[in-house]
Amino acid sequence: MTRHCISLLFFTLVCNTAGFAEILVPASTAYTSPGPIALRVSPEQGMVNWRDHKTQIQWTGQFKNWGTVSAKVMMRLPVGAASEYQLSVGDQSKTATCEGKGDEDVSVSFGEFEVPATGYQSFILQSLDRLDSVACNVRALVLDGDATTDAHFNLDPRRNAASVHLRYPVADNADVSSFYCELTGLEDPIWTYYMACGWHRGYFGMQVNSPTERRIIFSVWDSGNEAIDRQRVDQQDRVTLVAKGDDVYSGDFGNEGTGGHSHLKFHWKTGEKQRFLVTAEPVDASFTIFSGYYFRNDLNDWMLISSWKAPKEGRYLRGLYSFSENFVGSNGHVVRKALFDNQWIRTAAGEWRELTTSIFSHDATGKRNRRDRFMGVENNQFFLSHGGFIEGFTESGKSFDRLPTGRNPGEMKLPPMPEPVVPKPLVTK
Repeated sequence: MTRHCISLLFFTLVCNTAGFAEILVPASTAYTSPGPIALRVSPEQGMVNWRDHKTQIQWTGQFKNWGTVSAKVMMRLPVGAASEYQLSVGDQSKTATCEGKGDEDVSVSFGEFEVPATGYQSFILQSLDRLDSVACNVRALVLDGDATTDAHFNLDPRRNAASVHLRYPVADNADVSSFYCELTGLEDPIWTYYMACGWHRGYFGMQVNSPTERRIIFSVWDSGNEAIDRQRVDQQDRVTLVAKGDDVYSGDFGNEGTGGHSHLKFHWKTGEKQRFLVTAEPVDASFTIFSGYYFRNDLNDWMLISSWKAPKEGRYLRGLYSFSENFVGSNGHVVRKALFDNQWIRTAAGEWRELTTSIFSHDATGKRNRRDRFMGVENNQFFLSHGGFIEGFTESGKSFDRLPTGRNPGEMKLPPMPEPVVPKPLVTK
């Protein structure tokens, strides 16, 4: 007799009498399609009030063994209600009926499925009740059988893909006054932020906010250690706006450090190369002005997004990087991929240097929950890819090189650049 107990906060493994690992995967870790927010998701209740037969619920896990699994779904329906459901794994589909018992969980058995190979497998649940008359809560997927041994499912109700980064090694003594990068988004699911130019005090890139809205975002962090609320930041530690471009919104941000935020609502095009440039101008030993410029392909010209005066700085750009982020945690099951190309820095003395090496890293989600995160070189461009449950992964810390392009930004049309700083001659006695 198999024993299990429902915990909707954690992925649960329990050994049954046959020695196999029974897996309980909470519905709060599943995905919905075709819309990523088609259902309310609760860590305690699972997928709540599901009644639309067009909405499907998908669990995806990584299997290290092929073989057989038996599948059940824990559900709650009103007392006396009954509805028919279908569970599919690859080209295998089976149906079962659930008879409601109110606030009591009902175990709906769909029988056995073959796991034909190792790798990612999806379990897709859909309603066969076309009248959409019975609302239910889906609580968990329960799997048992020889294929479940060492299987891995995402543990976190925040269902985002891992954040992935390119870090550009630059000599510690390089006074970097400008950072140039070209970026091409190849996929455009909502809640994607492709960031081209990041440094120790800010980030600059492009975002998909909704099916109809996209943004160019430039933000600079305050000084100090406040992580959440900018109202707690002393005025002397706040970055202040110096200037911004036409139609650019500026304001505050928090919850990931605090600082000054700016964005331009602009429908940048997927598959089209975008160009970004950040400049740093130390005012004195206490302040640096950081500016973000974006090349408008529709106008064939650069525009200023914004400039910010950063206190307790007085230095140039450091810690250069790019990244790709799935910033809302409900659609990490779709692929995000972008190309990062033609990276250059300009020193305070006015010398342009090309960056042809980058090092891969990812956040804690990529270590703990999601292994579908990648970096590489494609058509002599660095790429980042995450999400989509693609087999394989790139090890954090792995370094990649691309060939020089020779496309020096100094030979292109650029916005006003910081004046070169001429080193002071040594004075000898």
